[in-house]
Amino acid sequence: MEFPYWIIILLFTASVVFVFSPWRKLVYRLMARSEKPLFRIAYTLYTRTRLGYMYYKRQMKRAREHYPSGHSSSQPMEFNGLKIIPVSVLSDNYSYLVIDTASSVAVVVDPADPQKVQAVLEDEKVRLEAILCTHKHWDHSGGNKELRRLHSSCRVYGNAADNIPGLTHPLSHKDSITVGRMNFRALFTPGHTVGHMIYLLDGQTVGAPASLFSGDLVFLSGCGRMFEGNPSTMLSSLDIVASLSDNTLLWPGHEYAEDNLLFAAEVEPCNTVRENKYQWVLQQRSQKLCTSPSTIGEERQYNPFLRSHSAELHLALGLQQFQDEDWTQFRARVLEELRKRKDLYNRR
Repeated sequence: MEFPYWIIILLFTASVVFVFSPWRKLVYRLMARSEKPLFRIAYTLYTRTRLGYMYYKRQMKRAREHYPSGHSSSQPMEFNGLKIIPVSVLSDNYSYLVIDTASSVAVVVDPADPQKVQAVLEDEKVRLEAILCTHKHWDHSGGNKELRRLHSSCRVYGNAADNIPGLTHPLSHKDSITVGRMNFRALFTPGHTVGHMIYLLDGQTVGAPASLFSGDLVFLSGCGRMFEGNPSTMLSSLDIVASLSDNTLLWPGHEYAEDNLLFAAEVEPCNTVRENKYQWVLQQRSQKLCTSPSTIGEERQYNPFLRSHSAELHLALGLQQFQDEDWTQFRARVLEELRKRKDLYNRR
């Protein structure tokens, strides 16, 4: 999720209301505790009040008007009886429909626009059995309830800590979800939010590589903001991704590839693998084609957020390990510096 900064403008109006309401004590506590009080208040409004839902609905309406066919075109990836379909939603999000074609059952990951997801379900003539939700942000969870209304037996999976709309089946780290011949493993990866989960689809049953649906934890050459976590927490979550096999397919929650690779060039300008990938991405995006999937093996070569161990990156950032600092603490500091630079880069 790229945070809707316009909400901050509303705070000036909303503050008048807060002063004369029971909310004022909460606002004062947030302001006292946060180094960035306006941002923290705005984020609280987005995630815990109807303002966030209103923003999501507005975002969805505008995207449908501006991108009637979606922000990107994509082709299904098919294996032996398994089909993965990226569904272009909102202005840069992806939902993913995963289908067991033998039994005509489907799973959807992060159905932000229920209308678009339902259209694909009808085109494919499949039955929706489960929703796998990576986290609570509306641009990933906003369609949960509507799809469950249309498919009453559909189960909604996610982590209970994240207050996911319509949740029916709370998950813990390494829980399994089976639908048809599809078996997913849920991995707990906090940092972007307190309950962020990613989902690893086992491809062995159909002779395919594994597929990782990473939500807002990892993008092509990027990672999510640390809205509700610290660098150490986020590093642990990223290390889970980095430990997966090279041929694991990466299906991220947003189309951020071009921007992320440009930022990666600033911190590792001599990375030739990154440059080659960037040229490919430029070609794809010039035709508004989807850049998913990447692979974990590729990401380890050019995604700076998975390269906190790299001596070249340390040199580029001007960071050195302190004498009394252990390796993990140092890598968390590298990640923190990277995220700060990416946040500044996004605001240019």
